[in-house]
Amino acid sequence: MLLGKAAPDFYKAMTALDAAAAAGLDPVVKELVKARASQLNGCAYCVDQHLHDARRPGLTEQKLHALTVWRETPFFTVRERAAPALTEAVTRRGQGGARDEVYDEAARVFDEDGLPWLIAMCVTINAWNRMGVTTRLSPAVRPDGV
Repeated sequence: MLLGKAAPDFYKAMTALDAAAAAGLDPVVKELVKARASQLNGCAYCVDQHLHDARRPGLTEQKLHALTVWRETPFFTVRERAAPALTEAVTRRGQGGARDEVYDEAARVFDEDGLPWLIAMCVTINAWNRMGVTTRLSPAVRPDGV
């Protein structure tokens, strides 16, 4: 990424912020948040990276393929539904933001210890997406196709 070379201190701080946000989240939830925000923001690099990374903690192909239509599927757990709902609310802030029922459900499911981490990840991935889109990051072709 251009910013990594041109602004190494900023890039290092973003990497530290990302690691701090991830520290309090279940790896599956973390990857769902990253992938869903990246889809909404149109960051091809991040979509590719996070859908690929989501396989490591055990997200199934069925869930990965259905993430864009998660509301219409029965595949996701309660936590896995609350996470993309809040992610969408944070990401689409200009379109009304987090409605009370979305926030309240996330707060119920993630409790007061987990909710700050979920919000932190939503904010962090949105920042990464905006940098990726602005600098026109493009995913590389993976030799294994996965």
